[in-house]
Amino acid sequence: MGSSFSCCGDEKVEEGPNNEMGGGNSWRIFTYKELYAATNGFSENNKLGEGGFGSVYWGKTSDGLQIAVKKLKSMNSKAEMEFAVEVEVLGRVRHKNLLGLRGYCAGNEQRLIVYDYMPNLSLLSHLHGHLSKEVQLDWKKRMKVAIGSAEGLLYLHHEVTPHIIHRDIKASNVLLDSNFEPLVADFGFAKLIPEGVSHMTTRVKGTLGYLAPEYAMWGKVSESCDVYSFGILLLELITGRKPIEKLPNGIKRTITEWVEAMIAKEKFKDLVDPKLKGNFDEFQLKQSIRVAALCVQSEPDKRPTMKEVVSILKGKEMNFVKVNQNLRIQSVKYGDDLMAMDQDDESNDESSDQGNESSVYGVFGAMEMQKMQDPYKRFGEK
Repeated sequence: MGSSFSCCGDEKVEEGPNNEMGGGNSWRIFTYKELYAATNGFSENNKLGEGGFGSVYWGKTSDGLQIAVKKLKSMNSKAEMEFAVEVEVLGRVRHKNLLGLRGYCAGNEQRLIVYDYMPNLSLLSHLHGHLSKEVQLDWKKRMKVAIGSAEGLLYLHHEVTPHIIHRDIKASNVLLDSNFEPLVADFGFAKLIPEGVSHMTTRVKGTLGYLAPEYAMWGKVSESCDVYSFGILLLELITGRKPIEKLPNGIKRTITEWVEAMIAKEKFKDLVDPKLKGNFDEFQLKQSIRVAALCVQSEPDKRPTMKEVVSILKGKEMNFVKVNQNLRIQSVKYGDDLMAMDQDDESNDESSDQGNESSVYGVFGAMEMQKMQDPYKRFGEK
């Protein structure tokens, strides 16, 4: 990206090529003055969400383009790194199911990233937030979201070079356009994987409930970590339940623990979000549960690739051997120390549904956890 990263002065600088990102237009460098005017001075009335590193604002440019502006509030080394990573990755991706870069501003003490505004906000808003009662997400739309999100991940894992691991797949990071087409967002935690490298060991970042066990506990990250997270997201779409729920007795339960018990009793229809009132495709339900069960297996090598996930969801991989296995989920239980770090402690009453949407634009809210020693680390592995 070169010198284009250096400033956000008074001149508009066209930089990016035309591509399929967001609205399909090129990205460019914005001036701070432009973004200040577009967001009405970063008004509270324009705020879409707020998180640890800053806020996201709705805006409208002078030529009528609706945008979402991520404004970092501090320039510590961590925020600077995430800004650089996100701009770098966003500049690379070009896919209809990935929220691409509309532009950015980087000068003096200001760091801002500009995206296309998504009128239907995030999947989180529709499943658990203030839009959930409207039930705009019927079964057909949910399957559309599942397949589109999977296709976006397929592109990251198999089609872009170097391959990209997202590391924070979750409901608030899946945005919905006016046609409920999903766009995977927030690449601040993304890892670029060199050719020939199967996995890396890194500091753990992400959101508990979606984290693959080998990553949450030992920092081992690979493409299969995204596959696991997608499996949790798929269960969330099917059931309308959160990845981690706090029960009335105060105990926290993962979605896989609940689903495992239901599947053991063959209560497949009872897994479906009751807000859908029984309106779903039974064949798609079983296929989706099968895919999710494969994705959330505890052993990374047994999980499918995103290519296989997309094929199964589209009904093209009917002879895929793993699909024909018994439909079972072996739930992974996080340790008590990790569960204690879960930040979503809101109660299950209706009044709380509007509460935890600080990341309606999917760019904040991820928790960071200390990396734990891998008890299975052997043979001098680095």
